[in-house]
Amino acid sequence: MDLRSELLKSIWYGFTALDLEKSGKVSKSQLKVLSHNLCTVLAIPHDPVALEEHFRDDDDGPVSSQGYMPYLNKYILDKVVDGSFEKEHVDELCWTLTAKKNYQPDRTSFSILPEKDAFRLWCLFNFLSEDKYPLVMVADEVEYLLKKTCAAMSIEFNCVDLEDLFSQDTVQHSGITVWVFLELMNSGKITRGVDKASISMAIEEVYREIVGDVLKEGYLWKKGQLRRNWKERWFTLRPSHLCYYTGEDRKDCQGNIALDGNCCVEVLPDRDGKRCMFCLKTISKTYEMSASDTKQRQEWTTAIQTAIRLHVEGKKSLHKDLKLKRREQREQREKRRQGKEEELQRLRALQEERERKLAELELLKEAQKQAQALLEQDEERRRQQHEQLQRALEVQLKEAEEARVSMQAEMALKEEEAERQRKRILELEEMQKRLEEALQQEIKARLDEEGFRYAQAGLLAEEEEKMKALMALQEEQEEYIQETQREKQELKQEMEAKSCALEEAQRQLEEVRANRHRVDQDVVAAQRKLRQASTNVKHWNVQMNRLMRPIGPGGNKTITSPNKKTNNKAPYPLNLSIIIM
Repeated sequence: MDLRSELLKSIWYGFTALDLEKSGKVSKSQLKVLSHNLCTVLAIPHDPVALEEHFRDDDDGPVSSQGYMPYLNKYILDKVVDGSFEKEHVDELCWTLTAKKNYQPDRTSFSILPEKDAFRLWCLFNFLSEDKYPLVMVADEVEYLLKKTCAAMSIEFNCVDLEDLFSQDTVQHSGITVWVFLELMNSGKITRGVDKASISMAIEEVYREIVGDVLKEGYLWKKGQLRRNWKERWFTLRPSHLCYYTGEDRKDCQGNIALDGNCCVEVLPDRDGKRCMFCLKTISKTYEMSASDTKQRQEWTTAIQTAIRLHVEGKKSLHKDLKLKRREQREQREKRRQGKEEELQRLRALQEERERKLAELELLKEAQKQAQALLEQDEERRRQQHEQLQRALEVQLKEAEEARVSMQAEMALKEEEAERQRKRILELEEMQKRLEEALQQEIKARLDEEGFRYAQAGLLAEEEEKMKALMALQEEQEEYIQETQREKQELKQEMEAKSCALEEAQRQLEEVRANRHRVDQDVVAAQRKLRQASTNVKHWNVQMNRLMRPIGPGGNKTITSPNKKTNNKAPYPLNLSIIIM
């Protein structure tokens, strides 16, 4: 059981104590106070901002244990550092909360336990309870705790009332709660005749042993390391170390011896006036000690060896290991008990089967007796029938003898008849051969006929296939004809449309031809006019040339070229062809 599980057990009591209505929910204001107190005793920083954010006032309802667990794990338990706080302070806080509500004993009773002893028993109960909620302690653990307490008080454990309590079905199956356990301790039935001081000392001893992981305590003589003198010290042994103090009040610690796998314990012979000596060897030092007697030395050496073994195995508590072993033993006992119950059920079933088979055997014996009687009756009846048959056979033998004589006479007649029959058989055999030959021919003819029939059937099948093909082909032709007619109709319509278009085109062509003819006539007329104009131009050119020829010596001036510097000007012919352009 780890530290978180131990803390959760105590916190569970504190949470349930705040649940006044037993509804499984606690108001947010009370949970805030509980969280603040837990942070204080666990020596972790208190974060009120995170607390307010986690428990923001989204609704006015209380918070269940499942709703409180995420905050408890994230903001409190995850920050806990082992060794930085006293777990006893956490237990005292949770005990104070739960005792106010649940622990209310009769204060007038003489056997009432002091508040401190009740708190220690509550812590012991939490340590030994099962790891499931609500917390209960099984009967075996209750008996173990009570035996340890009685042994510490040096009294014998014997309580009939406890056996009566254990015999109840609810206790056997689920266990008892801490308040029932404290009520049992306050009743005085366990500590009858023991004074309160002894009870308190016994409870403190068991508390320190189981909860405080103290393997052994007591006075021992120790030899000094420097002055080498012997002094009596109060030693306290835990799985990780061995401390020694000046007195049993454990206020003045004189030393702390760390235990590990390198440590060992050895028994020493008596010397220096000291007896029952032993030593504890570490890597650096050797501590010599002396016990009061041999028994104490044996107990101390065994306890120190146990502490070293626990440290080597990585276990921090002997009683946690013992608790797990007891739990395994209980589970094994439960398995064995279930196995025994199954075996008893199987034996009962076998016994019932055996009784059933015995009953069946008795019935079989009775049936055998009846069958034997019936068999004897049948035997007597068969004997009588045999005698009757024998007499009847004798009569039949006589009759058979007489019949034999008559049969001999008949046999002679039969021989003659047999000879005739043999001849007849020979004739029938010849006839059978002829019939077989005819039958073979008939079979051959039938086979031929069958082959012809098969061939004819094949031809008929082929003709049928061809007929089907012809029918399909005819259907295709009909479809093709219909398609052709449809296309012909479409082509006819298209040809009519094209004919109309062609007539329109011919009409337009005639108009074009007429227009072209008119244009050709206009062109011819224009050409004629052009030729006439050209003739006129030529005529005009001739006339002009004639007019521009040079005049003789006594005539007029001639037209000269402007390129000459002289006053004589050459004639410049005039081209009038440009007029028609």
